[in-house]
Amino acid sequence: MGYELIYECEQPTPMMLMLNTHFSRAEHVLSADLLVVDPPVPITQYRDSFGNLCSRIVAPKGLISLSTIALLDVSDQPETRETSGQQHAVETLPDECLVFLLGSRYCETDLLSDIAWKLFSTTPPGRERVQAICDYVHAHITFGYEFARPTKTAFQAWQERKGVCRDFAHLAVALCRAMNIPARYCTGYISDVGVPPPHSAMDFAAWFEAYLGDSWQTFDPRNNVPRIGRVLMARGRDAADVAISNTFGPTKLIKFDIHCEPV
Repeated sequence: MGYELIYECEQPTPMMLMLNTHFSRAEHVLSADLLVVDPPVPITQYRDSFGNLCSRIVAPKGLISLSTIALLDVSDQPETRETSGQQHAVETLPDECLVFLLGSRYCETDLLSDIAWKLFSTTPPGRERVQAICDYVHAHITFGYEFARPTKTAFQAWQERKGVCRDFAHLAVALCRAMNIPARYCTGYISDVGVPPPHSAMDFAAWFEAYLGDSWQTFDPRNNVPRIGRVLMARGRDAADVAISNTFGPTKLIKFDIHCEPV
């Protein structure tokens, strides 16, 4: 798996990048996804408050390429559910879960709370409730890259009923939080292994994790079926926390090439 991203900068431009696989996948790495920058510039790295690996560079004026290629040993079988799907009372949740109950930049729990309780208050608490939310979001939103908008929020996606994978994830996250279920936004790679063609151009993907049964469990309202070859890159409250790049100056994305394939 890997990527090649090419930006054009009008001037020397500081950039914050989140382009590495998550440390939780370290045991599966056969060849690491080292960030390659052309032309070469110094890279410094740090971990943010969610544990994601972030890189800092200053891109020179003109074109700059960011790329990597990595090899991971992952299961060739579809994802399976955790054995426990219990929903926890808020007062019994671990402290680190509480931030994932709150509203955030793209997940307006205040605007979606009444809607969530009307839709899901009669569903069994726990995994069945989260899956009911995924089923609803999967049916409610029509997918299309032409519907992408970087400012679109969960409530706007609910109103417009169209979007891309991040909109599916944002709406599901907000609805879970409104039902007192901690939920965090995830981004990374998903392969097309086991999916019948035709396949669209490969892209980074968004899904979410809900805290159930004393563990964070994966849910994917965009695809809404178990997938093969899901590889986590970063987690956060919503897409604002896990943007692949933040640029501090005028830039243009010239090339965006992602691949995630079996070998």
